[in-house]
Amino acid sequence: MIELYTAATPNGWKASIALEELGLPYELKAIALDKNEQKSPEYLQINPNGRIPAIIDRETDITVFESGAILQYLAEKTGKLMPADAKGKYAVIQWLMFQMGGVGPMQGQANVFYRYFPEKIQAAIDRYQHETRRLYEVLDGRLKGRDWLADDYSIADIANFSWVHVHFWAGVEVEGLDNLQAWMERMRARPAVQKGLNVPPVDIDLSQASDEDAKKFAEKAEKMLTK
Repeated sequence: MIELYTAATPNGWKASIALEELGLPYELKAIALDKNEQKSPEYLQINPNGRIPAIIDRETDITVFESGAILQYLAEKTGKLMPADAKGKYAVIQWLMFQMGGVGPMQGQANVFYRYFPEKIQAAIDRYQHETRRLYEVLDGRLKGRDWLADDYSIADIANFSWVHVHFWAGVEVEGLDNLQAWMERMRARPAVQKGLNVPPVDIDLSQASDEDAKKFAEKAEKMLTK
């Protein structure tokens, strides 16, 4: 049994979607970010960085934090969602790292400055939104003539989708990126993706929230930034 410590965020969805796709039994340990549970002494023993997600595999007595590392661990544990041959494996890993080093950090900062930061600093908003859009364009180019980022569906698709599908929240448009939009629809059609996006159950759909709901969520999240 795997214990999944997570919350309803893009990084959290990576782990829950992967677990659902792989059909691995897991026990949900929901972390209340608004209550700062990720900074509790008990959780810091699991992840010293005080972030989600993290897993404990009770079968192997292995603890893993950092969402990309969790995806690799689960893929290697099951022999699924990442090819065993070197060429295929690194085709997947490079697009996983693209998300970890590019899409996640840039879109994350776009979220902060566009939605949460108390002062609207337009230069910062523009900088992170434009760079996020540029990274989307790279993904769109990669997806031309192919269904998935590597030859087959993989953890690279899970990682990038978990962020890209909530582009609305960062204020980043996807108009004109037809390949990217078609890929998102393929992802959304997968039952395991639908299940994983609701682990834990969400209070708000960040991909299409109303103005009122978005404002309430942003105010709640803004308070977390100061902790």
